[in-house]
Amino acid sequence: MKYTDIGKVMRASRLALGCMRISGKSEKEIDELIFTALEEGINYFDHADIYGGGKSEEIFGEFLKRHPETRDKMFIQTKCAIRPGMYDFSKEHILNAVDSSLKRLKIDCVDTLLLHRPDTLMEPEEVANSFEILEKSGKVKHFGVSNHNMWQIELLKTCVKQPLIINQLQFSIPEAGMVTSGMNVNMKNSESVMHDGGILEYSRIKNMTIQAWSPFQYGFFGGIFVGSDKYPALNKKLDELAEKYGITPSAVAEAWILRHPAGIQVIAGTTNPSRLRELSKGADIVLDRSEWYEIYRAAGHCLP
Repeated sequence: MKYTDIGKVMRASRLALGCMRISGKSEKEIDELIFTALEEGINYFDHADIYGGGKSEEIFGEFLKRHPETRDKMFIQTKCAIRPGMYDFSKEHILNAVDSSLKRLKIDCVDTLLLHRPDTLMEPEEVANSFEILEKSGKVKHFGVSNHNMWQIELLKTCVKQPLIINQLQFSIPEAGMVTSGMNVNMKNSESVMHDGGILEYSRIKNMTIQAWSPFQYGFFGGIFVGSDKYPALNKKLDELAEKYGITPSAVAEAWILRHPAGIQVIAGTTNPSRLRELSKGADIVLDRSEWYEIYRAAGHCLP
């Protein structure tokens, strides 16, 4: 497993385990999944208060209660701010959400807290106050955001004093707008449209780690592109490189993300231990430049 420095404060695995879908798993299944992750060198675990309606955090907390010795081997991240029909960056909600997550996770602090999608009613002063309280109380060590553009981050930073070290964003081979807009500067085709305000370059300049969610999906949870007849040329190339490197096509798709020099961390949401082992192999593969561009073009992306 290869590792990356997140915000110069955490030496984290390039592959992280996303815990969104663990809510329906048995104790035996959870034990196997998490121990497999640890055995493969995965030390970063991603949660959110809304995953499974809080059940995912609760189940993970039960694992930690059964195996307290594993806590020191983990970086645990959670997210807050999504409420039914709204987003909420109010001080009251952030503080209550963190307390609730800690209770479910059965821990005293989380390593990272992300604001889970932008709240246009955000008052930066209020967010800053909540972060100060959480840091001083020892409940949160580090902070970041999810699905924010650069100006939303800059607005937060007018008041927030803690470094914002992570931005979790959708990114996969088909959903590569962060890359395609940069490839098509000064063009008038559809891929020249910059939907995210140059967040990839901004993140590199500001030393923010991008965490890629839905790394094997196309569209907004439209489906898995690996093996899909919607992407025949892409899958042909993935299969070819999978055979070359002795890994699965999904692991090749993961390696494509990890090849980018931005130091992106991939969030794998699988609950299958065997698949997790297969994906872990992808974190050790470094595609060469020509292979990276072959995959890019096979997905239908434009090179002007």
